[in-house]
Amino acid sequence: MTDSAATASDRRNLILALACLGNFVVVLDVAIVNVALPSMRMDLGFSPTGLQWVVNAYTLTYAGFLLLGGRAADLFGRRRMFIVGLSLFTGASLLGGLAPSAEALVAGRAIQGFGAAIVAPVTLTIVAITFTEPRERSRALGYWGASLASGGAVGVLLGGILTDLLSWRWIFLINLPVGIVGIVAARALLVESRSMRTRRLDIGGALTITVSLTALVYGVVESNVRGWSSAWTIIPIVASVVLLVTFLVIEVRFAPDPIAPFRIFRSRALVGANIAMACVGGSMFAMWYFTSLYLQDVLGQSPLTAGLCFLPAAFGVIVGSQVAGRFVSRIGPRPLLTVAGLLIAGALYWMSHLTADGSYATDILGPFILVSLGLGLSFPPGTWAATTGVAPSEAGLASGLVNTTRQIGGAIGLAVLATIAAQHTGFLVGGESGPAALADGYGRALLVASVVALGAVAAALTIPSSRPTETTVTVGQPRS
Repeated sequence: MTDSAATASDRRNLILALACLGNFVVVLDVAIVNVALPSMRMDLGFSPTGLQWVVNAYTLTYAGFLLLGGRAADLFGRRRMFIVGLSLFTGASLLGGLAPSAEALVAGRAIQGFGAAIVAPVTLTIVAITFTEPRERSRALGYWGASLASGGAVGVLLGGILTDLLSWRWIFLINLPVGIVGIVAARALLVESRSMRTRRLDIGGALTITVSLTALVYGVVESNVRGWSSAWTIIPIVASVVLLVTFLVIEVRFAPDPIAPFRIFRSRALVGANIAMACVGGSMFAMWYFTSLYLQDVLGQSPLTAGLCFLPAAFGVIVGSQVAGRFVSRIGPRPLLTVAGLLIAGALYWMSHLTADGSYATDILGPFILVSLGLGLSFPPGTWAATTGVAPSEAGLASGLVNTTRQIGGAIGLAVLATIAAQHTGFLVGGESGPAALADGYGRALLVASVVALGAVAAALTIPSSRPTETTVTVGQPRS
């Protein structure tokens, strides 16, 4: 290899490391907050249902603007938008770390999600345009996928360490040096690139669907505090419906390049995959949330110990993903998605029998292993199923929709299940001790979550029995 070739190879590897870093921190900040939730609640005075906004503020903006982020990179340049997204993410991390109130923290998380929606799709595009030789691209995408999986595993452990030894604020402040290094490296390494095809940003569509979902979640949360007949519940839900209709009109009539062109939903495989992944997200987000609260508020574990307890689940996702990736090309997506849904539903039902005098070994570890394997098994076939049923030119859009749908399902599912848990706990608290009422409330929510997971099984069975083609895109983020 000549010196110039070696230099070019080294530069490509540095660009790959930068793309993996961006992808890693986006996923890290989904997982890292879970074990810090009880500490945040005590310091900032979150209500039992209000605490979920620490998770959902990030999830809703991330999901709502994810497809738009990829298109913005096409229009304005991948290098520029990577720097813009990472700058937003880093600045929002500073706001979250210094937040003086619950409202400021939620605002910081929402801005973080918006930054993540720009960074995530751009990292994949950077890898695709940097590595053009098939073998090199396959290797690079393997590293990119590993950064996606490892972000969750590292997040729960790092969140426990920082919260226990320093403060929950450091789970956000740790992003500052990482973000600064990423911005400096991007300016030095990346060459600007744009799509050759002119696109217009569907800002109206992205805003209306994001605000619609936020209003729906807000109305569900307020129902626990004020009741279903309260204006604080009814008005947001009605506004959510109006905004949803507005979104549909924009996409059908006014958007020249809609973020969700409806023609793509003619594919039965895509529709089934999206419903299945929404149900998976709706059950799984709630499981991480309630398990963290149960380990600390009921069993009295420290954040560090709780973080360590999550590690088997994080590695189970990696194992399940590897198994599904190996077999989906042989047997097709439907059997794997069906098995994944059954594993998740069975594990959540097992976990729903929580008690105040339970233990991690008897009540959590077994279900954790099963549910994490099911979650890992669901990712590759969900994307395969969605992308197999559409034209190759729309495979990236279909892949992005699956990821978006999973996030949206998680946000709505968490809102509904957190409300169920709070209402059940409130009903019991007069006759049971605090920990016992909490355990029963979390258990009731997990029981409902197991039913939601069965919805993934039903949706999987509607997917046509077919094997993926060679043109199918297998990654879980939208290509731009």
